[in-house]
Amino acid sequence: MTWLRSLRQTARSGLRVQRGRPEPLAALRAAGGVAVVVGLSLWLWSPAVAASSAFGAFAAGVATFQRSWRPRPALALWTGAALAVSTFLGYLAASHLVPFMILLAVWAFGAGLAWALGPTMGTVAALTVAVMLVVVTLPTTVLGALHHAALIAVGAVVQAALIWLFPVRRWGRQRDALADAFAAEAGFARRLRQDPLAEFDPAPLMAARGAAVVSPWQARRRPGELHGNRGLAERIRPVLASLADPRVGAAAEGPERDRARELLAVAADVLDAVARAIRHGTAVRVPASAREVLYAPGLYPELTGTARKSATRLIALLGAAVDRANGSGPADTDSTAHLLRPAVRELLPLALRSVRRQAEWDAPVFRHALRLSVVCAAGYLLGTALPLGHGYWAPLTSVMVMRPDFTQTFERGVARLAGTVVGVTLGSAVVSLGHPGTYASAALAVLSVWLLYLLLTTGYVVMQVCVGAYVVFLLSMAGTQLEQTVRDRLLLTLLGGALAMAAYAVFPAWETTLLRERLAEWTEAAGGYLAAVFEAYADPPHRRPRAVRQSLLELRAAGAAWDQAVTRADAEPVRHRGLSRTAVRDADAAVSALGRVGLLVEAHLPPRDAPPVPAAGELAAALRKATRAAARDIRERRAPQWEQVRAALEKWEAQLPADPADEAEPQVLRRGADLLVETLDELAEALRPRSLGRRHPAGGARGTAR
Repeated sequence: MTWLRSLRQTARSGLRVQRGRPEPLAALRAAGGVAVVVGLSLWLWSPAVAASSAFGAFAAGVATFQRSWRPRPALALWTGAALAVSTFLGYLAASHLVPFMILLAVWAFGAGLAWALGPTMGTVAALTVAVMLVVVTLPTTVLGALHHAALIAVGAVVQAALIWLFPVRRWGRQRDALADAFAAEAGFARRLRQDPLAEFDPAPLMAARGAAVVSPWQARRRPGELHGNRGLAERIRPVLASLADPRVGAAAEGPERDRARELLAVAADVLDAVARAIRHGTAVRVPASAREVLYAPGLYPELTGTARKSATRLIALLGAAVDRANGSGPADTDSTAHLLRPAVRELLPLALRSVRRQAEWDAPVFRHALRLSVVCAAGYLLGTALPLGHGYWAPLTSVMVMRPDFTQTFERGVARLAGTVVGVTLGSAVVSLGHPGTYASAALAVLSVWLLYLLLTTGYVVMQVCVGAYVVFLLSMAGTQLEQTVRDRLLLTLLGGALAMAAYAVFPAWETTLLRERLAEWTEAAGGYLAAVFEAYADPPHRRPRAVRQSLLELRAAGAAWDQAVTRADAEPVRHRGLSRTAVRDADAAVSALGRVGLLVEAHLPPRDAPPVPAAGELAAALRKATRAAARDIRERRAPQWEQVRAALEKWEAQLPADPADEAEPQVLRRGADLLVETLDELAEALRPRSLGRRHPAGGARGTAR
């Protein structure tokens, strides 16, 4: 993709307004926290102090709306503590240019590395750099530093206190995550009625698992319907796919396919009912037609063999999901243990390991930290050198728009500029026409903050419109000359955005160059998942369900990293190096089909008293070795070889009798092994040098198995 086309595409994406899920009461509560801090500061001190002290409550409120499963009060308090430290250090160094520049560069570098810990930590760390830049315009005595740092911290404490005093929809985010998982499976069931190889996006299940991780304190207080249902959702997914897939489930045409479609429609209705009940905390209202199927499972005599077994298992799982959502019935035996969040003392070594993994020259987070450090220092020097005043706005813009990847950085840069122009224009028009006083300007600023929190999920450009108006009203409250300040802000915002974009162009971290690495990791994870599933058949009495679950989680994580890399690479203005777009497309289809094979076989894992299948263990061992070698081949730009797997399968087939047994598990297992070899050949063909990269039928299965 050329630079011009890439910039045009990212600009359109940055200006896109999305449909969000607003939280009006939570937004009102967070805006109330800002109002409390501003009002107290106006009453006790001055408008200038009120304008600066509002940053703590404002930033803590933003942190509570981030995509994090930690309690909102904890997010507010941790954000307030980080902002207070940043404020105090910025105050102490602000009167001396060289020490402040060193502090700013080091602090910005640390804030960039914080992205190794996740988007929430990265966003909060960026806010700490922003507050350090803002406070440099204020008095710089040690007493003043302590005073203002305390005001910043008080704003976060106010936000946390309001959350405790006025709870809004307790466990709402966890309810939504689990409900979204069931709703996604309902949509999956409907798509399977029309396309037996329909894809399934694992993101809702991954989010539901993240939401299920709780602290011991939370575990004692979590509603019963939020515990155990996630395990049922995980088990329903492969059964749906197994029933619909004509290779191991219902026949492609005829009465069996018609009955399978009817059962899939019933499953979709039941899963939707469970999702609604979990989201709103009400009883499950199952439609009458679905109720007949749930409590009269003998309605489908046309289903035979593996399809009938899948149908029976699906009906049992749907009934268990209804009972669990209604608070009755036993908990899912595979999910009785809580997923506990590490304690605070355990977080530091985990964080250090995450940062250490990114401390490499080619790592995107490390490069982001270097860019952020240099741009903040350069932006501050340029801003102070220009005769515009408020020079910190240039680096402030840079730190808020810069992200570890090209796409988000350019999207946010365009969105911030456009949103700032619109917000400042609207705010200036209101001030110029209405001439509001100090308290009226404060009220308008709080109103802007409420709109920001309310519309936070609709897109960055909308957020910047609200921020632009908010800043104008704060400046009006403080009595600043509005015309000159607004002009300066727009020019410095443009400068900061240009610095951020130029930094990425000069010192990039392209996802395109990482595609082979991500594909190798995904292929190895898919092989590990398949091997774990086959090993469960090799020795049923000693099989470890956690091994299959853990390998599936690793497959999902690797698949998500691959999808993210492909999406970002498609928007980058560089050519694919060593991996053409055709190869990317076909390799994606082949590895997704690998995961689907494991999905189909996992749906019929044998009971512990089932006879062992030693050949499955030999196939699993060969598969692990072959996928490790294949990962090396992919990294070194060679087509992977699968002779070990093919030899293990041939040995297995030589040991089988002429007429295979009629049991469902052996049929599924043997068919899965055959599909495995076919899919491995497709992957090798996709990555063969100078391959035409023809599209394979397995492409329709993209994402289903994760």
